[in-house]
Amino acid sequence: MIARGRVGAPCNHDVVSRDSSRRRLVASLALVGATAVAWLSTVRPALAHGGAPDDAPDLGRFILDWTFEPLVAMPLLIVAAGWLALVRRVGRWHPDRPVSAWRTAAFLGGLAAIAIALLSGVEAYDTTLFSVHMVQHMLLTFAAAPLLVLAAPVTQLLRAATPEVRRRWILPVLHSGPVAVLGHPVVAWLTFTVVMWATHFSPLFDLALEEPLVHDLEHGLFLGSALLFWWPVVGADPGPRRMGHAARGLYLLLQMPPNSFLAVAILLATAPLYPHYATLGSPYGIDALADQQLAAGIMWIVGDMIFILAVLAIVAGWMRHEEDVARLADAKADAAREAIREREHQLAERRTTEAGQAPGSGEASSAR
Repeated sequence: MIARGRVGAPCNHDVVSRDSSRRRLVASLALVGATAVAWLSTVRPALAHGGAPDDAPDLGRFILDWTFEPLVAMPLLIVAAGWLALVRRVGRWHPDRPVSAWRTAAFLGGLAAIAIALLSGVEAYDTTLFSVHMVQHMLLTFAAAPLLVLAAPVTQLLRAATPEVRRRWILPVLHSGPVAVLGHPVVAWLTFTVVMWATHFSPLFDLALEEPLVHDLEHGLFLGSALLFWWPVVGADPGPRRMGHAARGLYLLLQMPPNSFLAVAILLATAPLYPHYATLGSPYGIDALADQQLAAGIMWIVGDMIFILAVLAIVAGWMRHEEDVARLADAKADAAREAIREREHQLAERRTTEAGQAPGSGEASSAR
């Protein structure tokens, strides 16, 4: 009734509240834009794509040597501001069930992982060292994607939207054919596998090192396929197929061999796979083949470690789920036993009352 009232005939207070919310959102976005412009004027411009920095990479440069790419930074800032506005809206409409702090931390952490991959010192060396490029891809596929999915953004969007918006826009998209196909666990699993193998063993990878637009496309493929892959595993948002805990664990375990075989194939290559890196020689004292082997080791170790940790997390969640089910079953059994005892007590009292009212008991009382 409240939801229909909001959609059909909102009161003045609701209209004022919504207008105020819109003004605050616009002000927030304007502040984000001003901050971005100020940042743009202070940071150094991005290096030319494919150029090798003069200084060798180190931890300090990875952490402190940031660049500003408007096509990356501005969407990240806008999405972050939009998420915070969404959280406030959910908290206002559902004060008893606000968005938990850990989901907000997960979402902002996912955006931070994208920023580290594409705007920090990691980005400065991705076309110079294959090993750094691999770190960039690991951040997108094994850090940013699962963190974003853990935040359950679709669920929060459904909770913040009006019934009319849900009915006319969001739910038709969620129930559409393309989402049903892409969200199927088998399709998501195969998409992620094909993207990983096809990009590393096709001219696309080397072309991405030379062409910024292709490089951006490659990053989009990695992040998009990873989001599809982790969506069924986390299961926090509504999807076309719901997998149980056992299926999720198997889903992850089956992805370990393709990841390991891909890493081994790169590791055992006897020559550099990508001419771009080979033409750079040994800019920091490491030749292209040794750097390639280091990249393969990063893919193998980090990828399998993330898969194992995710499986362990699913097993832990499965155990908690079984404990909750057992606890609920025990509570139902206790309630049933208590109901049986209550009925037995009532039956005993009724029999005692009926025995006291029997004809023989009255005659015996008169004789005495």
